[in-house]
Amino acid sequence: MIELDGEPAAPDDLIALAVTNYGHFTTLLVEDGAVRGLDLHLERLIRDCRLLFGTPLDPDRVRALARRAAPERGRRVVRVTVFDPALGLATMAADAHPRVLVTARPAPAADPGPLRVRTAVHLRDLPEVKSVGLAATLRLRRRAARDGYDDVLLTGADGAVLEGGTWNIGLVRDGEVVWPGGDILAGTTRQLLRRAGDDVTDLVSVSELGDCEAVFATNAVTGVRPVVRIDERAYPAVHPVLSRLADTYRSLPADPL
Repeated sequence: MIELDGEPAAPDDLIALAVTNYGHFTTLLVEDGAVRGLDLHLERLIRDCRLLFGTPLDPDRVRALARRAAPERGRRVVRVTVFDPALGLATMAADAHPRVLVTARPAPAADPGPLRVRTAVHLRDLPEVKSVGLAATLRLRRRAARDGYDDVLLTGADGAVLEGGTWNIGLVRDGEVVWPGGDILAGTTRQLLRRAGDDVTDLVSVSELGDCEAVFATNAVTGVRPVVRIDERAYPAVHPVLSRLADTYRSLPADPL
């Protein structure tokens, strides 16, 4: 399904995404018509729309458009992308009239398995925004994957642990969950788990990763996922804290879309 403002998207409508690629998005895992952290997804879209386009975004309209792609039963991944097809390289200063693109795809397996990642020094442009401009992080992911890893873990030039390309990282240290700070996109799953009580943040360097008992990734589609390798460091795929976090996340209430 590919709809723009509730109508089938025409090829000409999507040229701006292919050529200019200016906009933002959020990705929802819809299960039986409901979404965990729906308020956080909507807040993200509203905030990013004001930042990138200087205009408001109606959350009720977004929900109605996204609902068209969501089954009443079963699981599906629904992505909401906000962009303006009229904005191009020569018209970037024009007043913006952003539109809402909704796409859907089958949900992945409930348990995608652990991650093996490689560190790479990279700070995303406007890290607080979930931008459609993914070329830089996807390039790093591709290079890591071709070298036998599953993904890349971004770090600062000072060695600070930041985030994955499309996920947040969490650490278990002395039996306590630690969320690395810094310039990152605080994902919805991370925020939900912090609401549930795991609320410790700290600046963590790559050199301190050896002090961690376990490491995990959080993402709205995959939930809590063990990280079993960072560069040459190995971590367990099973750990009591990771099991608790996964159970906590699965038990969180979801809001009807």
